Amino acid sequence: MAVNEPNLQPREASNSARNRRRVLPMVVLALVFVAGGVIITQALSTAVDYYCNVDEVGLRSGCDEGRRLRLQGTVGEDSVVVTTSATLFDIEFNGAVVQVEYEGEPGGIFRECLPVVVHGVFDAQSSVFLGDRVEVKHSEEYVAVNDDRLSEAESAACTPAT
Repeated sequence: MAVNEPNLQPREASNSARNRRRVLPMVVLALVFVAGGVIITQALSTAVDYYCNVDEVGLRSGCDEGRRLRLQGTVGEDSVVVTTSATLFDIEFNGAVVQVEYEGEPGGIFRECLPVVVHGVFDAQSSVFLGDRVEVKHSEEYVAVNDDRLSEAESAACTPAT
């Protein structure tokens, strides 16, 4: 071989460099799939709040005390008690009553005899419903989604004190 001629002989590639180039994208892809699975699982588990009337708790499939629920009923007459850390009240529907403890004050137009939906879980020891969100019937979103439930709840509601 002459000194000025280029070496056109193929070089032997090292297997470790080639393997690294193949493994890194696979690891990144696997991490993306795992992260996506975790995000989807979390989103679906928080999105599955069963919608139950008070009288369906423990009777209808999905309305079990051990799971997160959206509980619909009417705030019981003379049942609202506001403490320094929580608002306690009863919600009623078709003769069934559930005690609710809501951390804080529901605000807005919340008062007795109004149909509400309370998001939360039952306390396993006391059977009190621990609410973390309260929707009052006046919101357009509530009326649009729950028109038939709202009519049924209003027909059974008490007359609020003014």
